[in-house]
Amino acid sequence: MAEELTIDVITDIVCPWCLVGVARLDKALAQVPEGTPVHVRHHPFLLDPELDEQGVDLREKLSEKYGGDPAEMWARVEGEAEKTGIDLKIERQPHVWPTVKAHVLVRLAEGDQQHAVQKDLAAAYFHEAANLTDTDFLVGIAEKHGLDGTAIRSALEDPEQIAASHEHARAIAGQGITGVPFFVFNGRFSLSGCQPEGVFSQAVQAALQPEPHPA
Repeated sequence: MAEELTIDVITDIVCPWCLVGVARLDKALAQVPEGTPVHVRHHPFLLDPELDEQGVDLREKLSEKYGGDPAEMWARVEGEAEKTGIDLKIERQPHVWPTVKAHVLVRLAEGDQQHAVQKDLAAAYFHEAANLTDTDFLVGIAEKHGLDGTAIRSALEDPEQIAASHEHARAIAGQGITGVPFFVFNGRFSLSGCQPEGVFSQAVQAALQPEPHPA
């Protein structure tokens, strides 16, 4: 069995499929044998990197992009969320906000805090209609997880930190990742999309197996 498990997770916080996929990953991780170190590292993906701080109305954006009422599209992801024990109603969040500042916070959280911070951000966005450009809100999430609120506030208002997260997202996209969620297990193999819970369990168990040595 592998000595530890490292999972690289690429998501955008406003992606409902990412919300469900991360929850399914967590269920699979609950099956990891006690005592096995597990590290979940988050990386940014920007679904709309050009979106300004005013954001856009979600229904209008999707209607313009795909044509017609997006209710059927929402029903599909809401149904998958329900299977995973998530009470997801897309209309609770009527707005799409740019996510780069939220990704700055996740990056600065580092270590094992990253996973909890990312999940809290996504939950607040979908369930509480949180504004992901609101510095006070982001600082509150940071402080909840023991981070220095003053330092985080300064970083969130620093153009260089914003640019660093944009660059990180561009680098991720440059690796050929065109959609999220996307998961990489122990650097050995990847899982794309919000797969069924059983697929996540199989991926985790496979990653825990010793890497075969070349003959």
